[in-house]
Amino acid sequence: MAVPTRYLPAPELRDLPDGPRRYRRLIGPGIVTAGVGLASGEFILFPYIASQVGLVFVWAAMVGVVTQYFLNMEIERYTLATGETALTGFSRFWKHWGLVFAILTYFANLWPGWATSSATLTTYLFGGDKTVIAVGMLLAIGLILTLAPVVYVALERAQMLKVAAVLTFVVVAAIFAVGAKAWSDVPQVVTQPRVPTELGFALLLGALAFAGAGGGQNLVQSNWIRDKGFGMGTYVPRLVSPVTGQPEAEPSTGYTFEPTPENLRRWRGWWKFANVEQLTTFVLITFLTILFTSLLAYSTVFGRDGLENSISFLQIEGQILAERVGSWFQYLFWVIGAFSLFAAALGIVDYTSRLAADVIKTSYARRANESKVYAGLVWGLVAIGIVVLVAGFSQPIVLLVTSAVVGGFMMFIYSALLILINRRILPAPIRVRGVRLAALIWSFLLFGVLSALTFQDRIGDFFD
Repeated sequence: MAVPTRYLPAPELRDLPDGPRRYRRLIGPGIVTAGVGLASGEFILFPYIASQVGLVFVWAAMVGVVTQYFLNMEIERYTLATGETALTGFSRFWKHWGLVFAILTYFANLWPGWATSSATLTTYLFGGDKTVIAVGMLLAIGLILTLAPVVYVALERAQMLKVAAVLTFVVVAAIFAVGAKAWSDVPQVVTQPRVPTELGFALLLGALAFAGAGGGQNLVQSNWIRDKGFGMGTYVPRLVSPVTGQPEAEPSTGYTFEPTPENLRRWRGWWKFANVEQLTTFVLITFLTILFTSLLAYSTVFGRDGLENSISFLQIEGQILAERVGSWFQYLFWVIGAFSLFAAALGIVDYTSRLAADVIKTSYARRANESKVYAGLVWGLVAIGIVVLVAGFSQPIVLLVTSAVVGGFMMFIYSALLILINRRILPAPIRVRGVRLAALIWSFLLFGVLSALTFQDRIGDFFD
């Protein structure tokens, strides 16, 4: 094994920590990934597609989620083995890879579409000005992320509450709101799959890329499992509040271990747990949520004339649910949607700032306090969001689609880079190979082709 050291210091040699014995204590990063990911794809893009063409595109959600499962696991493989983020691994081959992905993540998330979407649903409940509400939400997000003693703990608790609320809603909706005809049409997901190109490749790529996580959110899986203490991440301090948190020791760049029989035994324990955690949380929760929100939209607003290409179709869906089930269900639908999108915005501000702070600390300012850098970036992103809102920019689905398309392009690039770091840096016995290597090649080709088709589609629209 030869770790590139041209741009970053050599990793420190240490033994891999003992594998997990009690799974329940370490469950969390997959739920956080699912919770943050239950946003535009699950509540807006896939339901909107279902409202236009039915259930014929839901199959793409499973393709997207399974593809992202393999991406997440290869991101986790590197961090489990080194304690470094995947971005740090990329930067070992070219110093500015981390900066490239941080900039793309910022570009995807500068428009506070999730906060505005949550605020819009809140106005359906209580009235008010959605811009004022969205600004208040952004300020609340800034306070939560900079005052929580340990940032990851606060984020994990918020996302667990969100996932519990969404799953409760799914159960209630399955019983009271989804009609018999909609249930009988569920097999169309596999018996009549098609690509509804009439909706445009940009919208379809956006839905596929946002089926679960997408873009920078997949990359931050490294940071979240490290803060949870997975594998070599046990040795790396967590992000804390510069106001209320207790200072922790400065981390080294990363670690490596000798592939001794004992270390490999420990590796197998960590690798098995990480896979089980992702499958039973991220994959299962995400696909069930997409299926049910699409089914709910199909059952209520499919075939209805005059639906706008905007979040306003959720207002119409809620009104129909009130007629069908009762006004209580309409308000439950909007409450769950508003809270879910707020929790997603919380996670989006966190991971955008967390990625950038990691890049700055690792590649450009090694003496900096990462927690303070993170806090500054959080408030910078909040300030940009407020400026965008006050300036009067609207948040139609097109902005969410743009964000998702950028995410899909990022996934195209880092699918290849994950092959590089997990084949070149890690000890030979744990390098990616076989089916998982094929999955990364598939991801590279899938998001590469879709990005090219989307670009061609957008260029065509420009010249029409």
